[in-house]
Amino acid sequence: HGAGRRRAIFHARQIGARTIVGFAERKSHTMVPIVECPVLAPALAQALPAARAVAEAIAPMRKPLDVQVTATDAGMDVDVRGSGPLDPMVAMDLAAVAERFGLARLTRHGELVLQRETPFVTMGRARVALPPASFLQATEAGEATLARLALDMVAGVGMVADLFCGVGTFALRLAERHKVAAFENNAPAVAAMVRAGQATPGLRQVEGEVRDLFRRPLMAAELARFEAVVIDPPRQGAEAQARELAQARVSQIAYVSCSVTTFARDARLLIAGGFRLVEVTPVDQFRYSPHVELVGRFER
Repeated sequence: HGAGRRRAIFHARQIGARTIVGFAERKSHTMVPIVECPVLAPALAQALPAARAVAEAIAPMRKPLDVQVTATDAGMDVDVRGSGPLDPMVAMDLAAVAERFGLARLTRHGELVLQRETPFVTMGRARVALPPASFLQATEAGEATLARLALDMVAGVGMVADLFCGVGTFALRLAERHKVAAFENNAPAVAAMVRAGQATPGLRQVEGEVRDLFRRPLMAAELARFEAVVIDPPRQGAEAQARELAQARVSQIAYVSCSVTTFARDARLLIAGGFRLVEVTPVDQFRYSPHVELVGRFER
């Protein structure tokens, strides 16, 4: 768990004259107002008050909102979704909120409202300037643990493919020892990763390609240049990509998953293609939750 979660998405709704900020009930759209969140990292101590102030500034528009708050090395990074175009007066009120809470940046659907500093996080030796609403692992400690496990599983090989690479969680650490080609559907995330790699002395080349691996998985022939693969798909897994990996000449795979169900489905495909599941390590980074991440090691 480390210090706690460094990222949260608060929901905000107008109920009459009241602005309600909180979370949705499990498997429901019902709002649960909250006054504190004990699982957040200390860097997000002001996340809930800041989210409430943002929601109150936009309240005249009477729109349901999602407010994502991310703890970065430069301060809190906030992105607001659901408001629609901002009235100039509302934008001024939001800028005042950003100043009051010392936000590093405030954006609406990724569009800049105010930036005091460039939000960044450190991944290995690299410093990554985050695009708005970036995905990160829930905790810094969880990310470091997942990265250590995945990197150990592909140690000693040549070129590595990082599939569903995001902003470079694994790729930038892999580049300390390996040549890396990284693939992700989010163009700003890929650009941020590549810039971070180029700006970090001592890293090997990190190739970045914007690619939808659900619709266009790397084919077996394209995977021929890689000795190992690190793959970290979203909850739905990577069935199409797993089918291609099963036919490829790749010898080692580190599969990072947030769903036991889709991991088992994809593992079955890899095993049918000749891989052996050597080990699975669960990683508990979600305090007060039965949910776990896992890292599976496949070899052949």
